[in-house]
Amino acid sequence: MGLHSAQKKHFPLRGIDGVVQLFDAELRKPEPDLALLSLVLGFVEHFLAVNRVIPINVPGVRFEPLEPDCPNSCFPTVELGMISALYERFTAQIRGAVDLSQYRRTGPGSSRELVKKVSDVIWNSLSRSYFKDRAHIQSLFSLITGTKLDSSGVAFAVVAACQVLGLKDVHLALSEDHAWVIFGKNGEETAEVTWHGKGNEDRRGQTVTAGVSEKSWLYLKGSYMKCDRNMEVAFMVCAINPSLDLHTDSSELLQLQQKLLWLLYDRNDLDRYPMAMGTLADLEDQDPIPGKENPLKIHLKAVSSAQKHYNNEHIYPYMYLAGFHYRHRNVREALRAWAEAAQVMQDYNYFREDEEIYKEFFDIANDVIPTLLKETAAAAESPGEGGEGGEGADKEHPKQAAALSALQDSDCFAHLLRFYDGICKWEEGSPTPVLHVGWATYLVQSLSRFEAQVRQKVSIITKEPESQDDDDQSSDDPREGRRRGPRRESKLDEQGSPPAAAPTSPSTQPAASAAPAAQPKKVGEGGGRRRSSQGLRGGDAEGKPKSPSPDSASSPSSQQQASPSPAGPVVVFQSEKMKGMKELLCAAKVNSSAIKLQLTAQSQVQMKRQKSTPAGDYSMSFMKRQRKAL
Repeated sequence: MGLHSAQKKHFPLRGIDGVVQLFDAELRKPEPDLALLSLVLGFVEHFLAVNRVIPINVPGVRFEPLEPDCPNSCFPTVELGMISALYERFTAQIRGAVDLSQYRRTGPGSSRELVKKVSDVIWNSLSRSYFKDRAHIQSLFSLITGTKLDSSGVAFAVVAACQVLGLKDVHLALSEDHAWVIFGKNGEETAEVTWHGKGNEDRRGQTVTAGVSEKSWLYLKGSYMKCDRNMEVAFMVCAINPSLDLHTDSSELLQLQQKLLWLLYDRNDLDRYPMAMGTLADLEDQDPIPGKENPLKIHLKAVSSAQKHYNNEHIYPYMYLAGFHYRHRNVREALRAWAEAAQVMQDYNYFREDEEIYKEFFDIANDVIPTLLKETAAAAESPGEGGEGGEGADKEHPKQAAALSALQDSDCFAHLLRFYDGICKWEEGSPTPVLHVGWATYLVQSLSRFEAQVRQKVSIITKEPESQDDDDQSSDDPREGRRRGPRRESKLDEQGSPPAAAPTSPSTQPAASAAPAAQPKKVGEGGGRRRSSQGLRGGDAEGKPKSPSPDSASSPSSQQQASPSPAGPVVVFQSEKMKGMKELLCAAKVNSSAIKLQLTAQSQVQMKRQKSTPAGDYSMSFMKRQRKAL
């Protein structure tokens, strides 16, 4: 059985709008046809990014200019004959290999044996040897024409194959770096159907229970995405890879991805898909479509989605948000967002399979933040033409004023401390060390960017005060507030940050305009939960503590013990390493060797510095990892 007449009438698909119309029609059905849509996207990606032979015609494939006055920007016309033939090959292969009569259906759902059998069919159809991390091998087009799929592509293919067999209970499950399937009543059963990372060991058929219970980021402690069909369509759209090479993207594929994501977003199909919203927001930031929501608002919706639907246990919504602020050189909000990402990370245990998120934090701590602070310091030191300081200088040299204000902002320093505290806490109880001497070197460098008087405005609490009375704070253990609190406090429109922080979000102007056909790589992502830097302290409406904590006498910022309110932000350390550094962090002079000793205590492991893109290419490296992962 091939394509239905209602599907055939959309062909040939001409240009981006033709593809979008097909997706729109399929999304309106109870069961959008995953195989058809994946073949179409794979076909288009192949001729725009893999075999980009425009304007030379390939036999059987026509190219038409996207715009009459732009002959270099072409789009392959998707003919019915080509797609129909590929579709019939896929469906015949699956139906010919799986005899449903041999498998007993258990009530409303499929059996594990049946799901495992379907994964066998996909697995055994792959080439025996190929580089599994290469680009453009995520679609069914790649499977049928080249017998290659990447890891998440295998999981998607299993779900598409199950749909071909009429198994409506089998769906895609996604963490932030892995994919498997769910099936049975309410999707309660789980099965691995692909490999993960560099080790291609076969775990097919196993449940993910062990990964969930060991609190690894790979399985998000069970707070992973359970997709419906429309979210599976969103997955394949997110998986579009516009890369022509390390430095250039296909602008046609970027436009297609952006329009398809808007189609899904406007239908509310991305409400439970934070990473898809992050991808859309980045595309909008680069090349905005007039009349659409601004990118920052979409990033904040992604954060809100992770809080509401996934127990605030996703990292990437905050990474995307931080990347947005980083691109716009909004130092305080970028640091806040990275700090929030680390705060979510702190309740995980680090396993070697979590290396993708380790790379993110490694690059942020040892490349991105040091570079950002170095640039900020350089901008602050650059001489102004209008003389020194004063309001006039701020108006004449806003960049210089902003840089000065970032390094003199104790909130920025508090976010930096909270970022490292989360990472140190992540390491505690983990089977694999996180920190080594390389981290310590850059920590010292970043600390040193802030003068002592700025650092000393931050009150550091290392031990929770015991309840003295029956006021409204006493029922909420701040240690729990650290974990559960943000999910309540972190409402995006109820910031505890000072009113002055509100306008810091940049305008919706794009960071750069898109070039016509092949364009430079876009600057990608980053992240952070928007929560007040004082969000952990409890207190009155202004966020000031109602009384000093028992150990605040030893805090460098509490010289005036007569005053019940610290002048600056309060940070409550959770990790033992940062607690041990309390006095060092706010000392008049940064003691490099003492900090290094403390940070690397019990983790004296030699690790080679990760290969990363050159300084300043943080956004690019982030995007590359996103494409490789999911």
